[in-house]
Amino acid sequence: MLFTDADAAALYDLLNPWDPEQWPSDGFYDALVMAAGSVLDVGCGTGAMLHLAREHGHPGHLVGLDPDRAALARARRRADIEWVEGTAAAARWDAAFELATMTSHAFQCLVTDAELRASLAAVHAALRRGGRFAFETRHPQARAWEEWNPARASDVVDAAGRSLRVWHETESVIGDVVTFTRTTAAADGTVLRVERTSLRFLDVAMLDAFLADAGFAIEARYGAWDGGPITGASREIITLARRR
Repeated sequence: MLFTDADAAALYDLLNPWDPEQWPSDGFYDALVMAAGSVLDVGCGTGAMLHLAREHGHPGHLVGLDPDRAALARARRRADIEWVEGTAAAARWDAAFELATMTSHAFQCLVTDAELRASLAAVHAALRRGGRFAFETRHPQARAWEEWNPARASDVVDAAGRSLRVWHETESVIGDVVTFTRTTAAADGTVLRVERTSLRFLDVAMLDAFLADAGFAIEARYGAWDGGPITGASREIITLARRR
């Protein structure tokens, strides 16, 4: 069974539907996007957030940035939004946006100090003075990686009618960097695709140090999507930072 990059992008949308009414995380970002006149979505993936914003009447400048060509091909099904292939660190906008976002824990894909600093500098430059940067990271205290194992596999039927099983499995935890695999298999167990990803789990202090060095001030900080504070049980670090 052939399983292409385009199939993987379509499967992502199937497993992660963007729905602000169902998911509080999506609702959090949707409210910010709809209130901003210009938005840069860094790590936009298949573009679902910006698609919905335009569908709901957003009249402003919407730009999605992502290095994944297959994901952008799905994003480009909507032509009234600007789609750019590239990484956060390579972004070259100058004071063009009121809001920048990184949803779905995309911020954690910035693994090295150099990548973090370059990406934050580029996002800072892309924002107008006073512009806001919204993103979330998994709180390391929740140790989310311990739940990434085949026992938590998802069974789905894709658009082509194929029965698939998808699971994540942690390979290593070295300092604050977790490396894991995502496996997609056919119903008979045949492995179709294995993707390896590393994520960085910054604590609040380290995160804020990087933001401050890049010229951001913390406007709001939450530990849950309902706006609650960070506690000893929080699974998220949700940040709204403002360009100084």
